Amino acid sequence: MDINYKIIRSNRTTVGLQVTPEGLIVRAPYRYPREKIDALVLEKKDWIEKSLKKVEKREAEKSKIEKFSQEEIRALAEQALQVIPKRVAYYAEKLGVSYGRITIRNQKSRWGSCSSKGNLNFNCLLMLTPPEVLDSVVVHELCHRKEMNHSERFYQEVLRVYPDYWKYHKWLKENGDKLIMRLP
Repeated sequence: MDINYKIIRSNRTTVGLQVTPEGLIVRAPYRYPREKIDALVLEKKDWIEKSLKKVEKREAEKSKIEKFSQEEIRALAEQALQVIPKRVAYYAEKLGVSYGRITIRNQKSRWGSCSSKGNLNFNCLLMLTPPEVLDSVVVHELCHRKEMNHSERFYQEVLRVYPDYWKYHKWLKENGDKLIMRLP
């Protein structure tokens, strides 16, 4: 096999492939046979190679992009603390859900998250996106208060409250990396 990869085993039930700047990571259940992992990597070879090139290109671009200063990040976080809780309160009422603490972070891999206790985290870089994108992330995370997964029922709930969700999800997929690359 000509694709090198690292295996991380855990109590998970499925196999996942992740392409990172360090290379391919295969996440697999403890008892999942190595031969099946090799076969999966071989089956997904084209996708893996394409993804590795994309990551390589992104890393090269990243080095050329001007980074945000700590002051700029702090200002975005302060702005987010003023804006996001209001959007959360608005959509929580529409969804009929409660939530815990709201935390603003400057994450390199997530736009938002929801813990099992209902605590919400949001990326301060959302302040640089269109307001509709921010709202789509808020709705997504609040819907996890009803469904802690990404099932069909979860997305039905998202779309019930935010019918244009996929349009703004796409915007974030296409433009979010350019913002995240600017984090120091």
